[in-house]
Amino acid sequence: VQLVESGGGLVQPGGSLRLSCAASGFIFSRYVMSWYRQAPGKERELVADISSAGGNTNYANSVKGRFTISRDNAKNTVYLQMNSLKPEDTAAYYCHVQIVVSIYGNLRDYWGQGTQVTVSS
Repeated sequence: VQLVESGGGLVQPGGSLRLSCAASGFIFSRYVMSWYRQAPGKERELVADISSAGGNTNYANSVKGRFTISRDNAKNTVYLQMNSLKPEDTAAYYCHVQIVVSIYGNLRDYWGQGTQVTVSS
């Protein structure tokens, strides 16, 4: 399993960024995909997730109305469109998937390497 994020960078408050996560090594269209973030000195937190077919999404209260998660199962890619960015959105953003790894239903978490988002003037 490999998750490769891209699209981070430095942006001014109020600006936008679009993160991408290219997935491989598993049947992408079968799994919920998530974006997490971790700011310095803070715990990693769930930002958004999306169901396998893309019909259901969930967001952290702090990003509702500003961020949109989407996926393209033909491209094995999940996206996070981030608008109206605030300094408190500054963090490393991680792509995540939890996969069944045995016939007994054992689950394993997989993470990308992260992409840094910095919101500053």
